[in-house]
Amino acid sequence: MSYSYTLWFTFFGLLIGHGAGAITGAIIGFIFDNLRHSQRKRATPEAGGFVGPLFTLLGAVAKSDGRVSEAEIAIAERLMSRMGLGAEQRKQAATSFNVGKQPEFDVTHTINELRQWVGMRRDHAFPVLDVVIETVLAEGNPPPEKMAILRQLAFALRISDMELMALMAMKGYAWNAGPGRRGHGPGAGGYVPPQRSSQGPDPYTVLGVDRNADDRAIKRAYRKLISEHHPDRLGDLPDDMRKRAESRASEINAAYDRIKEARGFK
Repeated sequence: MSYSYTLWFTFFGLLIGHGAGAITGAIIGFIFDNLRHSQRKRATPEAGGFVGPLFTLLGAVAKSDGRVSEAEIAIAERLMSRMGLGAEQRKQAATSFNVGKQPEFDVTHTINELRQWVGMRRDHAFPVLDVVIETVLAEGNPPPEKMAILRQLAFALRISDMELMALMAMKGYAWNAGPGRRGHGPGAGGYVPPQRSSQGPDPYTVLGVDRNADDRAIKRAYRKLISEHHPDRLGDLPDDMRKRAESRASEINAAYDRIKEARGFK
């Protein structure tokens, strides 16, 4: 539990009212710290509660273009192993995957389940998106049906197109959502598929900033991102989710280092 409010209120109380003020400030700060701790505890999603809806959505993504490929099945099976699922959980995951790949399956309810599991925890939204992106990109440049589901999920999890572009860039794909393409249908606004980048991730896209942004904006974007993607924030999620967060943090650090080197600032 963090006691930052307690320390700050104690300090200000000391300045204003000396000893008595410090005691009063410490009490007020402690109350605020406890409230924040309680809210954060309630916001932490139940470990394992995402397995069913996540694999259901992976099945729907795999089937959205009309067929489920061996590559997509292999990704689902590797994910089960990397997440350390037991026999019962693997059975649940496989059943959920098969449910999702049924013809005309509507992903709306499943996405809503994932949104409820994530809650206000953006640091939990990114690992979920990362897993789905892996299936979306299983066969290379994805068709519009797969990207439509991915964007619907991102929108539900309060992840912007700019942030989604950054996640795609970390996977080695360049993608520009473009103006007026928020719709979720396959042809919404005209489809531009992500393309594998031969030059590696664009550092500005990874940080979600414009190339013309000043140094201060770049530093601010970096600090925000590295905070959101730090694996220590993930609580008791599976090791695979932590490793994904570590990988994203490494990509963010690498992008920031490239920009610093190019611009010559520290």
